[in-house]
Amino acid sequence: MSNAIYKVPAAINEPVLNYAPGSSERKALKAALAHMRSEVIDVPMYIDGKAVHTDKKGEMRPPHDHQHLLGRYSIGDASHLNAAIDAALKAKDQWASMEWEQRASIFLKAADLLAGPYRATINAATMLGQSKSAYQAEIDSACEMIDFLRFNVEYAREIYTQQPISSKGVFNRVEQRPLEGFVFALTPFNFTAIAGNLPTSVAMMGNTVVWKPSFTQIYAARVLMEVFMEAGLPAGVINLVYVSGSTAGDVIFNHPDFAGIHFTGSTGVFQDIWKSIGNNIHKYKTYPRIVGETGGKDFILAHKSANAQEVITALSRGAFEYQGQKCSAASRAYVPSNLWPTVKDGLVKDLASMKMGPTEDFENFINAVIDEKSFDKIASYIDNAKKSKDVEIIAGGTYDKSKGWFVSPTVIVSKDPNYVTMCEEIFGPVLTIYVYDENKFEETCELVDKTSTYALTGSILSKDRYAIQTATKKLVNAAGNFYINDKCTGAVVGQQPFGGSRASGTNDKAGSLINLLRWVSPRTIKETFVPATDYRYPFLDKE
Repeated sequence: MSNAIYKVPAAINEPVLNYAPGSSERKALKAALAHMRSEVIDVPMYIDGKAVHTDKKGEMRPPHDHQHLLGRYSIGDASHLNAAIDAALKAKDQWASMEWEQRASIFLKAADLLAGPYRATINAATMLGQSKSAYQAEIDSACEMIDFLRFNVEYAREIYTQQPISSKGVFNRVEQRPLEGFVFALTPFNFTAIAGNLPTSVAMMGNTVVWKPSFTQIYAARVLMEVFMEAGLPAGVINLVYVSGSTAGDVIFNHPDFAGIHFTGSTGVFQDIWKSIGNNIHKYKTYPRIVGETGGKDFILAHKSANAQEVITALSRGAFEYQGQKCSAASRAYVPSNLWPTVKDGLVKDLASMKMGPTEDFENFINAVIDEKSFDKIASYIDNAKKSKDVEIIAGGTYDKSKGWFVSPTVIVSKDPNYVTMCEEIFGPVLTIYVYDENKFEETCELVDKTSTYALTGSILSKDRYAIQTATKKLVNAAGNFYINDKCTGAVVGQQPFGGSRASGTNDKAGSLINLLRWVSPRTIKETFVPATDYRYPFLDKE
């Protein structure tokens, strides 16, 4: 067994390809899209390293073309979930005892596979299955996923090398043990990188995992699983299952070996999970780790000194990239009265120029929302806004589900800073703006802080450094990721660790060492070289 503490390849953010006309990456991606649209695939679950098919099937269709069938996936039940748990527990000892650099090599290889031969495939799968544009898929399913894999290896090494001091005659050390039991990864539809990071960050630290992706992300999730297996991931380390949420809850949260959950999804679901874990706490061998990022009502706050064009661009990109379906997407904005006429005019022009349609047409900035349930929810907010006397829709406000789940980018201006679309998470291409008195900036900062239960992302745009300082201090708890003179989206692994608090989650910062520390249980070892032979201390002696 090696006794070296190895240096690992330096983690550097994967360069983002631009997919410009005539580029080789554009040609490769177009070919992958055409090929994948031409076939109907059968996607199995992966349990204990084996493909598992069932007779019960779900369908995978592009959100922007719901008449087209991409494939079918096997729907599992409690028996498959129990088999996945058994496989994870069976694989645990051997995986946990594997040298960390051997585990690291698997995930480093997976990163290189995604950066090379699988890049077009994972991006095409994300574009087709989740209706992301070529650029949004590239920064997500390729670059961010690659970054997670590489940076997590670097963070793991740093964790393993952190050791305590030793006093004279004593040798102290700390070992980082995997959690005792299995970990459940419950992943969302909107980011392929999140879907891949939640199970792999846990596994990097020696844990074994049961992974349940969103049904609407399975098309890309199966590509990730194929990459992990090609990279040499042993059987049972990550087990990919497609079961209902109720089945998962009934089985997993009643299992004595449940050791933790890595979650991204809605606040309501996360709170129900927390409640279930609390109610079942007496059943578990250990106190489970609960790590979750839920959602946000993310804000952009402009100061009267801000550059109007910079505000317009921050709103256009921050609110409407990927149809507003990012946890970090700007969904409420506060614009000062002096800038509003210019901002309004520029924003309306931006939205009028945005083309909407399928992802296969690279000229489309706006694609479809994820499914009919989401479409109907967003449409209801728009319909209610049309009936309200407190708001005005100045752009968008239309939707069409005949071909795909298309909602035009919509801007609502509200007279009431507490109107429902200023407060509730919509998760779609709807931005609500409140125009405030340009001379009431500090009061508006307080309004921003108190309006929403969420605290994920937010930004301040200003040329006035005093205003920036004021906002930074007054909004200290309003956003776990705070941006100065930028939109409130676009966190990069290794640069802006991501996560929020309040109703937005546990703020365990995906893409950082902080997150990986949640998946280990340290053991402190003290060795004394010359042990004491008498219980008496000198202070007990007589004068």
